[in-house]
Amino acid sequence: MDALHIAGLFGVALLAGGIDAVAGGGGLLTVPALMMTGLPMPQVLGTNKGQSVFGAGAALVGFWRAGRIERARVPALFGAAALGALGGAAAVGLVPRDWLRPIALALLVAAAAFVTFRPSLQPGSSAIRHPQRRLIAIALAIGAWDGFFGPGTGTFLIVALVGWLGDDLTRASAHAKVANFASNLATLCWFAADGAVRWELALPMAAGQALGGTIGARLTLRGGDALVRSAVLVVVVALVVKIAANWAR
Repeated sequence: MDALHIAGLFGVALLAGGIDAVAGGGGLLTVPALMMTGLPMPQVLGTNKGQSVFGAGAALVGFWRAGRIERARVPALFGAAALGALGGAAAVGLVPRDWLRPIALALLVAAAAFVTFRPSLQPGSSAIRHPQRRLIAIALAIGAWDGFFGPGTGTFLIVALVGWLGDDLTRASAHAKVANFASNLATLCWFAADGAVRWELALPMAAGQALGGTIGARLTLRGGDALVRSAVLVVVVALVVKIAANWAR
């Protein structure tokens, strides 16, 4: 692949990394871009994980340096999301993926309604019963979703942390990156073991993802809940349109 195409993939990854850091959904850009290279679908998915893990990692570092990541949450989020992602990847082929499209659509529409109509929240996990168990359940379930199917992972993490743990949107976006990084890393290891990662494409895109993730984390910290709410809604609508269009084919 020539330098112009590599530069194009870098630019797509840069934008995707910024979007992912704020609201999730960067795969809406990177997966189609990789499909246009003509790679087989397993290599598209593996290469996508090879580059997206760097964006999630960069955003995580940005939030960590800003003091927005609670260390007590990290082991549960990271461990459960990684375990869930490996389980989801192992389950590929056991359940027809077409069954998940209507489920994804329904969940995304519900997420959009929740983000639109729920008032701004203040951190409230201390007033919720068994917050650690809820944290593990969220990371395990959505990590499995990422390993098996994928669309909406970052967005679902944000909405789940707001709805079930009482986080505000900025806090949820920050902690979603812990689980998202873990699920990406675990799934990447799975694909890499099968030789499904094209590193000559993944690494240039990874540089774009890392830069985009850093910028996106800073924008989230500056824009706060209003930015995350708007970005989540845009990403949800885009995901609904994409999944519905694929389903109609």
